[in-house]
Amino acid sequence: MTDGGYCLHHLISGAAGFIGSHLCDRLLKDGDSVVALDNLITGSRKNLEHLTGHPQLQFHEFDVTAPVTVAGKFDQVWHLASLASPMAYLAHPIETLESGSTATRNMLDVARRDGARFLVTSTSECYGDPLEHPQVETYWGNVNPVGMRSCYDESKRYAEAMTMAYHRSYGVRTNIARIFNTYGPRMALKDGRVVPAFIDQALRGEAMTIFGDGSQTRSFCYVSDLVDGLVRLSQSDERYPVNLGNPAELTILEFAERIKRLMGVNGEIVFEALPQDDPKKRRPDITKARAVLGWEPRVVLEDGLRETVGYFKGL
Repeated sequence: MTDGGYCLHHLISGAAGFIGSHLCDRLLKDGDSVVALDNLITGSRKNLEHLTGHPQLQFHEFDVTAPVTVAGKFDQVWHLASLASPMAYLAHPIETLESGSTATRNMLDVARRDGARFLVTSTSECYGDPLEHPQVETYWGNVNPVGMRSCYDESKRYAEAMTMAYHRSYGVRTNIARIFNTYGPRMALKDGRVVPAFIDQALRGEAMTIFGDGSQTRSFCYVSDLVDGLVRLSQSDERYPVNLGNPAELTILEFAERIKRLMGVNGEIVFEALPQDDPKKRRPDITKARAVLGWEPRVVLEDGLRETVGYFKGL
């Protein structure tokens, strides 16, 4: 909602996904209206069930690799549609590439048509297996363009390039968010990412599986913090990418031990081979987000994990 009290009209792709559904919550709480699109390849209607009947929400099962035909004139267009988990993008590499290419252009066309603001969610995977640490937005990355993960990495890099091209060629008011590891309720339990994988194994009393020796690092940002960063970025004049993530860095082995302590389990940890091109280090430099957006994460890891564990226990 603007300072003048005008309710904004938002179009969101990937709205039934993990982050997309939380973004819907935030925008509706702010008093705005939302048209939510999702082809449900990885999203779920269940993520939006709690909003059933909300007068300011319309949901359409729609694949944005096709030209967007839903009715309405929009103030803000958000392109979140993507197959973000390794299990999903490795199973659907072509669809993943299409979500970053054709789908990005289709959503940009809506923003251009309506004179709307546009935000695309990119990823820390644009940095690949980084040779610089922590990762700052001016680092160009170390990505294998023909590796197993390239369908996801390159789809997001292409989406960034397309977004900048529309800004430069047509004057579309754009923003690019490079999202680092995000966690919280509504993650898919079987999507292969480390947070739901560890919690699932702990709940089942199974051994926790670590790929590699566990020395690789990640930084985990709770979803409410991430969504706040996205909203702030969408209201900013920053056109170049901005890192959104939590700079508190843990090894995967340390993270597994945190989960075990939190959940009161004492299972063993087993080690398997590290997948091809899996990043060894991952931590965002959020200097730019602090300076430009006045944003930094506020949710402590243990608090966010308690909420996440509670959600998975309720499934």
